[in-house]
Amino acid sequence: MVLMPRRRIFNKQTPGTVRLPSLLLVLTGVAALLFVWWVQEGLGIAPCALCLWERWPWRFLVVIGAVGLLAPRRWARTAAWLGVPMLLVDLALVVVHAGVEWQFWKSPLPECLSPHLTGATMAERLASMPLRPAKPCDMPTYIFNGLPISLTVMEGVAALIVLVLLVTCLLRPFGGRTRS
Repeated sequence: MVLMPRRRIFNKQTPGTVRLPSLLLVLTGVAALLFVWWVQEGLGIAPCALCLWERWPWRFLVVIGAVGLLAPRRWARTAAWLGVPMLLVDLALVVVHAGVEWQFWKSPLPECLSPHLTGATMAERLASMPLRPAKPCDMPTYIFNGLPISLTVMEGVAALIVLVLLVTCLLRPFGGRTRS
């Protein structure tokens, strides 16, 4: 009778720590989207066109995090690394939007500009107006009294914090915890 040696299943790794960056992406992405939903629906603040663009990286973060949670363990960290470029894209959008709010430059989106009215009569001009008035991108939104930080800057700070946490989790070997 030959006894087979015991094999380590987890290679001295605590189960689940590989998926921590993916869980971070899902939770922060959902939290960011729920926050902007609350601001829009709960507080009744209309978003501008640049605000709508800034939501896309957070949506992709939720998808990337879900892929990392569902992927095999050996691909989970690789999938989570895809969150870094998404957060960098979001930070670039925040810089553009903050520059527009602070009047450093004009918005690159045509939706942020005032509508061009055509027609000779007042009825023709009214007919050429958009159905819903858009919020101008150069008007910052402040939701906390006494805190002069716009939602755009708050989103940039949040994206920077998530980026630092994500890179810290990804650069630690196997999530940082090992069994002895």
